[in-house]
Amino acid sequence: MISLVKQYTHWLHGKWPAGGVEKLPLSNADGTTSLPGTYIVGDLTGVPLLKFSADSGAKAVQDIQQDKSFIQRKNPPDVLDLIIIGGGVSGYAAALEAQKNSLNFLLIESANAFSTIENFPKAKPIYTYPSSMTPAGELSFTQDNSVKEDLLENLKAQISQANIPSQKSQASHIERQGDYLQVILEEQDNLLAQRVIVAIGRSGNFRELEAQGNDHDKVFNRLHDPKEFNDKDVLIVGGGDSALESAISIAEQGGRTTLSYRKPAFTRPKSDNIEKLQSLVKAKKIKLQLNSHVEKIDASSVSLKSIDGSEHILPNDAVLSMLGREAPLDFFRRSKIAIAGESTARGWLFFALFFAFAIALYDWKNFGFLNALWNLSSFPDNAPSLVASWGENWQALVDDRSSLLGTLVVSMKSRSFYYTLLYTSCIGFFGWQRIKRRKTPYVKAQTLSLFLVQLIPLFLLPELILPLLGYSGAFDSGIGKTIADNLFPSYISAEALAAQQWPEWGHPRAYWHAYGFILAWPLNVYNVFTPTPMTGWLIISAIQTFVIIPLLVYKFGKGAYCGWICSCGALAETLGDTQRHKMPHGPAWNKLNMLGQVILLAALILLVIRITGWIYPDSWMHQSFDFLLKGENKDYKLVNAFSWKWTVDVLLGGILGVGLYFKYSGRVWCRFACPLAALMNIYGRFSRFRIFSNKSKCISCNVCTSVCHQGIDVMSFANKGEPMQDPQCVRCSACVQSCPTGVLSFGEINKNTGDSLRTDKLIASPIQWVEMSDIRRP
Repeated sequence: MISLVKQYTHWLHGKWPAGGVEKLPLSNADGTTSLPGTYIVGDLTGVPLLKFSADSGAKAVQDIQQDKSFIQRKNPPDVLDLIIIGGGVSGYAAALEAQKNSLNFLLIESANAFSTIENFPKAKPIYTYPSSMTPAGELSFTQDNSVKEDLLENLKAQISQANIPSQKSQASHIERQGDYLQVILEEQDNLLAQRVIVAIGRSGNFRELEAQGNDHDKVFNRLHDPKEFNDKDVLIVGGGDSALESAISIAEQGGRTTLSYRKPAFTRPKSDNIEKLQSLVKAKKIKLQLNSHVEKIDASSVSLKSIDGSEHILPNDAVLSMLGREAPLDFFRRSKIAIAGESTARGWLFFALFFAFAIALYDWKNFGFLNALWNLSSFPDNAPSLVASWGENWQALVDDRSSLLGTLVVSMKSRSFYYTLLYTSCIGFFGWQRIKRRKTPYVKAQTLSLFLVQLIPLFLLPELILPLLGYSGAFDSGIGKTIADNLFPSYISAEALAAQQWPEWGHPRAYWHAYGFILAWPLNVYNVFTPTPMTGWLIISAIQTFVIIPLLVYKFGKGAYCGWICSCGALAETLGDTQRHKMPHGPAWNKLNMLGQVILLAALILLVIRITGWIYPDSWMHQSFDFLLKGENKDYKLVNAFSWKWTVDVLLGGILGVGLYFKYSGRVWCRFACPLAALMNIYGRFSRFRIFSNKSKCISCNVCTSVCHQGIDVMSFANKGEPMQDPQCVRCSACVQSCPTGVLSFGEINKNTGDSLRTDKLIASPIQWVEMSDIRRP
């Protein structure tokens, strides 16, 4: 049984990579941070390309110039307009732009200009693409700068005549001092400025190789000249571009090279590097040891241990630990600048307050365990009296349920009305913000679709349209009555309904069942799990769940429903849009994805119990079903806190699903627990939907993975040029929209040949949108 479960989980989701996301300081698209007046530029924005670094540095200065609160040269004598921390490409691009705009500024560098590039290996290949991109500012790049030495000479020549004001200092952190920012320096006087640009790159400590003997003097963290290792036995450890480039260059210089990587495949390096490596492996110039790690380093040998437990002793003259550097996060922690994946005391307080709000909201909405404590037991029963108090004319309209106001006032007696109104308003407001923030045709169309689906069928239809039709006589006779009786059963007797003896507490029919037009089984179980079979909803639900949705998923992927129709997805893509980077990644979290399969199984078991109860109405299955479903047993006045309603709908879907928005992103419920999403994951394994990539343009920056709030390692597909086929994808477009080189696009694949059938005409990438706009111009 355990073996079958493992095979199933591997087939469903576990077969694909589950890479993590590096911690970086949080910055907005314009470089601004949680410390007002401070900008982050360069590598720390997540894009390790020279042109993007230069572009971000120059644009930060341009943004400062346009900031109305920035007043140039009206500072006290000891206050600068701008301090730039870091003397790399982005720092000098910012400095040249500041000089062009006559700012009073200073550049601080702890080492030499462009020291990161200086420390590159001799003759290291330099990627200055996208070739078509011209970065903002004065710093320029040419295609001739294809190796380290040429690039460095070019850059130094550009700044040599500029006379950039600079000083060698080590910055500890930044503090707010009244209207100004103070840069705290080590062993030097502190500096004050109106604005600070942080351009220090990922220049933190080298990641340590965890092996006995890692402090041996033959262990190096960087490669200077590959010729030094000619005719030597060299072990390189790592799986990124630096590791592969080091292995390639040493092998080409005659070194006997072994590359050890702890994973079964490379997911991070550029495709060009992987192809070069594979060609040298085939030529037997490099030995590749995947699924291995270094156990011990001796004077003349190294010990590698494979994942199967076997040990290999290799002759060795040098070890290159190319594991990269940690970003200098302590600088940002001391500066109180937010870091992705980390919470501050203030953040925890905000989370606790919002989570408490989610508990209060869903407990109140569902007349829950703590309901009386909120002192809202009478709300909204008394709310309509406010309208009636406006005068006799208003009272007449309130009493006339066939009027729009009369229908509205009755709806206002229901707690679900206020909850759905709040829900719809959030989608509308935050959706508008999302459209303004992510300016692509795809996001605009998707957000409008989500809002209109929520507004019309999920709010106006059950709360106003259907009740108004009912009070107007549309359901009194004929086909209208037949439809209503089958889909919206009456709470009162047929005689009272015919005599229009309306209940005081609400509408006479259960119009809330209309949610089932959009929320399919098993996301919405309440139209199927009814005391007696509701044939109309059984037919509708069966067609939705087993015909319409499978067809949508087959052609467009699971996101056709999750990203364009579902109300849960609507709130996640709007209210949760700015929180998507908080979704945790990695193998351990991916295992939690299977919780949805457990809940789907529970829904199937309840379906069997419900059907059996219909067939045998005297059985315990029929008698106790409401207790299992809603936690209600009127005979014994018990409340089952572990029922479907309280466990799945309220706790997982409501309190945790919404309450964790600002801690783990908006798709916690969708990714881990939604039973319909779990069913669509199965459908998705047969889908033609893919995210395609142009691997020649992929820079392995990992931005696509970091913004995926389904936890998918998108980059592991993109940098190989493989179509992304993880069924977790909800077509949110964040990865496509955020890719700095426009690598990704949605489309369909020919499952027989593996070729692309088509790509979406609705553009989701701003890079591709600009390129298409350029083509359309005469």
